[in-house]
Amino acid sequence: MLGFRDPVADAIGLLRPRTVIGPSLRAAGEWALRFDTFLHVRIGGLVRGTCWLILDGHEPVLLNEGDTFMLGNPPPYVLAGTLDASPRPAEPVWAGAEDGLVRIGPESEEDLYLCVGHIAFDDGNAALLTDLLPPLVIVRAGDPQGRRLAPLIDLLATEIGIAAAGGPLVQNHLAQILLVHMLRVHAGRTDRPTGWLGALNEDGIGAALRALHADMAHSWSLKELAEISHMSRSAFAQAFKSHVGVPPLEYLIQWRMSLARDALARDTLSISELARATGYLSESAFSTAFRRVVGSSPAQFRSRARRPE
Repeated sequence: MLGFRDPVADAIGLLRPRTVIGPSLRAAGEWALRFDTFLHVRIGGLVRGTCWLILDGHEPVLLNEGDTFMLGNPPPYVLAGTLDASPRPAEPVWAGAEDGLVRIGPESEEDLYLCVGHIAFDDGNAALLTDLLPPLVIVRAGDPQGRRLAPLIDLLATEIGIAAAGGPLVQNHLAQILLVHMLRVHAGRTDRPTGWLGALNEDGIGAALRALHADMAHSWSLKELAEISHMSRSAFAQAFKSHVGVPPLEYLIQWRMSLARDALARDTLSISELARATGYLSESAFSTAFRRVVGSSPAQFRSRARRPE
């Protein structure tokens, strides 16, 4: 079976996330660091203290102890102890990290402890998620979700600070858990964007999305999906396109082909097995659909994917 029976898990599976944790930042006094734009996602949290986060083109935001933030394909930004400090490039400072830590100012006076990680995705599928994210999502320590996230940041910071067996594996999994929690928060907010992520919280449309992802091999019809959503076919089709951005059966084809591209690139299934796994009754029907969406036959796509860079 292709997929993970859940839209978020399917997306993260296709994204093949690669996590780089740290270095963490401990700082005292007046300081400011300017970070260049970067691709995909950065997640961080304040273990102790406060600091300013200033995205280009946005108002400064004060982060407090216990707050967690996620940056999605953001513009250049500044982290600062005060708004008056003159920023210096972060890259050379970050390059001087020792034992997973960057220190600014006297160690005995440190009043800030910031833990951060960068999550990069497979470029071919990154837009599945990054196109739906705003530049910044913040979860405050006092929010109900924040009370669950703060201990994860504390645990991540602890893992960075010790040289324990399996540390990188634990750090990687903690970062991905944080990512999923931040996506849940973003999807649940009233200003969430259109797209499959926001649509998951719509009762009828969300039920249809989960059904699709639970069984990509099923021969879904508009009538079946509308019944799952407890809507008429016309009302369901209109609501789905409004929330997700594409008609329901087009969405199904897009996800099937994304899963198929991933399986072909990793060479996990034969083309006939892949046809059945994506809901096609024959290899030729699957190949026709694949060529229409991807622009090449499955065999050609797999052959290109096998070639060394």
